[in-house]
Amino acid sequence: MHAVWLLGALVVPQLLGFRHGAWGAEREWEGAWGGSQEEEREREALMLKHLQDALGLPARSADENPEGNPEGKGAWATEKDVGRLAGLDAGLHQVHVRLHALDTRVAELSRGLRQLREVAGDNRDTLQALKEAQSRSEREHGRLEGCLKGVRLGHKCFLLSRDFEAQAAAQARCVARGGSLAQPADRQQMEALTRYLRAALAPYNWPVWLGVHDRRAEGLYLFENGQRVSFFAWHRAPSPEPGARPSAAPHPLSPNQPNGGTLENCVAQASDDGSWWDHDCERRLYYVCEFPF
Repeated sequence: MHAVWLLGALVVPQLLGFRHGAWGAEREWEGAWGGSQEEEREREALMLKHLQDALGLPARSADENPEGNPEGKGAWATEKDVGRLAGLDAGLHQVHVRLHALDTRVAELSRGLRQLREVAGDNRDTLQALKEAQSRSEREHGRLEGCLKGVRLGHKCFLLSRDFEAQAAAQARCVARGGSLAQPADRQQMEALTRYLRAALAPYNWPVWLGVHDRRAEGLYLFENGQRVSFFAWHRAPSPEPGARPSAAPHPLSPNQPNGGTLENCVAQASDDGSWWDHDCERRLYYVCEFPF
């Protein structure tokens, strides 16, 4: 009996001390864990506040917590904002993808445009070559036509055109056909041209443009090629009848030429007698071209 009592006296206090120590350790552990959770919630709330300030998000109150639990406010707001950030990030990613696709498309279009410009440049060169070839062909054709349809004299041919043109336009058309306005350089060429025009236009008398003018300086007559004219066939008024008194007044219908001064700087040839008359260069007349043979 004494032995049993002694055993109880030894065991019971030990059991009580163990329980008391365990209970104290449990309370100490719970206090430490609870403090860690509170600090974690404070850190989350602080991080959420910084995130809201950075994004300009409105602050939320406890009423916005669908569970009505203030302790769950931080976790609920964080999850919602994180979801919003995830959506923004996904949208930004889509924008970057589309921008990359646009950059790729722009690069492709730039390459295509560069190739088109190269092709256009080649086409311009080809077109220019074709125009030059056509111009040469037209000049050669005009030269052959002038010598086949007109009159040949030595190393040149004359061909009459019955189109009315100003003197400069007539020269341009002759050049386009491979020639120039007629430039009779001596009496032989002048007489041959006179016979040709008289036969082509008889019985009428038509003035026909020649390649002779004094546009550069009054009284300095030049051919279209720039050479100075040394042979002239100016018209002269009819001589008075024998026994008649000479008159100082010019003939009203057939005055001596040239008489136009600075107003008439281009020369035309009459088709009946081959005489030269000065005219206003803008007057529209027939013209005669010459072509080299």
